[in-house]
Formats: sequence, C-alpha cells, structure tokens
Amino acid sequence: MNALGPKNEGAIVDVPDAPTFNEALRVWAKIGLLSFGGPAGQIALMHKELVEERRWIGEQRFLHALNYCMLLPGPEAQQLAIYIGWLLHKTVGGLVAGILFVAPGALVMLTLSMLYALYGDAPLVESLFFGVKAAVLAVVVEAVIRIGRRALKNRIMVSIALCAFIAIYALKVPFPLIILFAGLAGWAGNRFAPALFSGQAHGKDNAFDLKGAVDVMFERGELTHTRPTKWHAPRTIAIWLPIWLGPVLLVWLLTGTASVWTQIGGFFSLMAVVTFGGAYAVLAYVAQAAVESFGWLAPGEMVDGLGLAETTPGPLILVLQFVGFIAAFRHSGSLSPVLAGSLGALLTLWATFTPCFFWIFLGAPYIEALRGNKALSAALGAITAAVVGVIVNLALWFALHVVFREVRGMGLGMDVPVLSSIDWRAALLSCAAMVAVLKLKIGMLPTLAGSALAGVLLLAASG
Repeated sequence: MNALGPKNEGAIVDVPDAPTFNEALRVWAKIGLLSFGGPAGQIALMHKELVEERRWIGEQRFLHALNYCMLLPGPEAQQLAIYIGWLLHKTVGGLVAGILFVAPGALVMLTLSMLYALYGDAPLVESLFFGVKAAVLAVVVEAVIRIGRRALKNRIMVSIALCAFIAIYALKVPFPLIILFAGLAGWAGNRFAPALFSGQAHGKDNAFDLKGAVDVMFERGELTHTRPTKWHAPRTIAIWLPIWLGPVLLVWLLTGTASVWTQIGGFFSLMAVVTFGGAYAVLAYVAQAAVESFGWLAPGEMVDGLGLAETTPGPLILVLQFVGFIAAFRHSGSLSPVLAGSLGALLTLWATFTPCFFWIFLGAPYIEALRGNKALSAALGAITAAVVGVIVNLALWFALHVVFREVRGMGLGMDVPVLSSIDWRAALLSCAAMVAVLKLKIGMLPTLAGSALAGVLLLAASG
C-alpha cells in the first residue's frame, strides 16, 4: 500500500497498488454481469467498484474520462470501461474491459430475441420482466443521486443541469447541441469566473481530491502508453478502421447491395457514427428506418425490443442487436431462421461496438495529455453537469413507462402520464425496490432477484 495525503489535508490515506490483470479481469466480469439500469446505473456501478471501493482510479480522472466519453457517439458507459481498462493494462486491458461489459448482455439479448421470435409473449417471461423493470427504476434513481451529488458542486453546475433537463425534456433540443452549449458555457465560465468552473469541490469534503492507483502510476511515470506520439493516430486508424469496416465490406462483396446482411452492416455502421446521446436519442430514427424504410419490424416491436434491452445487463443500445436478429430472422434466405438471426445479431454487434474501441484508443492519449488544461477541464465539467440533467430526463422517461400504461404528448413536446392508466402493481413494486435500494441499502442483485419473483407472484395473484 502507498501512503498519499489528499489535498489540503494532513491525514494520510492509503492508495492501493495497481491491480494485476487477473484482478481487473474478475472485476470487469462482475461489472458486465451487474451492469443493469442503463448508462446512469452502469456509470454509478463503475464509480462504486473502481473509485469508491477499490480506489483504482481517482475521482477527478474518472470524471475527466467520463466527460470525454460523453462527447463520443455510441454507449458512453462501455467507452468509459474501455478507457479505464486501457489506463490500467494498455490495449489488451481496454479490449477485455469493453468486451466483458457487452458480452453477458449480448448473450442474454440473443436468447431473449430467439424466444421472442419463436414463442412471442410467454407469460412467465413477461412476469419476470415486469418485476425486474421496477428494480431497474430504483437503480436508475439511485444512480442519478450518486452522480449528481458528485458532479453538481455548486449552484452554477446545478443551473446547467437544470437547463439541460428543460432543453431535452420540454424543448426536445438535440443532445449534441446541449453538449456544445454546455461546453461553451464552461469555457467562457473559466475566463470570467474560474473558481466556479475549476472542478474542485467546496467545503470540508475533499473526497473529490483523493487519488487512485492510476494517479500514483502517472506520478511515477509508469503509464508511458498514455503519451501520444506522432505515429499514434495514423497507426490506430490503419489498424482499427479495417477491423471495423472490413467485415462489413466483405459481406457487401459476398451478398450484394440489396441483401439484408449488407443493409444491417451499412445501417448500423452509420448509426455508430451518429448515435450521440445513447439508445433513447437514436431510438426514434432506428424505429422509423427499421419499420418504414427496411420493413424489418412491425410497428410496436421496437418498443418490445427496448423492453428486453432494459432488463438485461449491458448498454441499452443492445436493442439494436434485437433489431438485427429480427431482420435476419425474417429474411433468412436459404439459412435456417435462427442461424440467420444469430448471424444478423452478431453483425449488428460488430458494427455497433467495434467503433467504441476505435474512438477510445484513438483519442484517449490526447485527452490525458490535456487533463491539466484549465479551459478544457472547465468545459468538460460543465458538460458533466449537463449530462446529469440528460440522465434525469432518461430516468423520468423510464419511470413514466414503467408505472403508467399510457403516456401522451403535451405542449412544448413534453410527455405526461395519463393518470388513469397507472399500474398500481408496477408502482407498488417500484416503491418497494426504492426502499430496498435507497433506505435498506440492499445490493443490486438481491433487489433484482426479489423484484422478479415479486412480479411473478403479484401478476399471478391479480390475474
């Protein structure tokens, strides 16, 4: 153990040694298996495991990495895992962290997609999902509280989060514009009121300043792989662009432009470049294309897929895997539908998640080199505050669709629940799950299991 005193404190705080690769492997597997609750819950889980409990990475560096990932297209939680895995154990660490973050959920999603395509609505499965959704809502609420407590350090940051929430919920401002304006506000704020945008916590709580094992490794000069070189960008592009697009081009050459395989590979490769704001932000566009342009899904089936994705570990963008499976399942050609669907799901996963490794391995060294830049740190800090507001919007969206059967649009584009459509069973389970998570501090897995069982019993009892 290494002794290191936090800023402005005389106390000595132990910083753990860097984890071995096998230790990190076990933790990444655990995170992949327990990463329920969408990006809010997943980021909170990583914060708890990597910052609070193990101190592998310090608070400031964690948020700095998160800020960068928020700027990228694709699932930010998986990209954050890749980033931290890369910091700890170079490229292989990033690969392991990113793959394990997605693999458990992808396997579950593949199984559920098969069941959906072959058997439709199974009452037992529907009852299990009913209970799990209530627990996931509690996890998301806890995540909002946890992230907000650390990112919203003063009234300015709270105001930025509030403006972001209003912009995306009431005004339907696109996510990239919210991020752009938040970054500009942070940059300008650093010039005119640097104390409010410095990224430092106020008061006696200096947990924000505590360092982790990665920070100590930086101070010792051990993380040489994080230093950008003149050949870093060309080498990364030369390696990862063919890895990403090579299979898509091969499918096009083998099956032709009009095949469902080429459509899947091309469409989801495009989505990987423009999916700012996560699964919810891109859901409407994907649903429109899948239903109206390609004819892969029937109206309403996209919502079913999202319901499946919300109850599996891993990023919510796994809903795209469901779309790819159903598309290939229904256009299987000479292959068996299940085999074709499985290949469609695999191609969708490749086109969706391979770019995440490309973005991180390409940009992370430059982001680390700029970590001491005050203007950049202020801009990224404001972006983090804005993202809290966006996550609150996602939590509200999730709550409305879990507790109420019907939601309708109102003025300014706001969604409001139809009060008469409240599902008292979902409301009861959600309240119980929140008490378990927030008050009784029961772990995520026991809460999920208990809620699933309660959902089955409650639906059986109420018919």
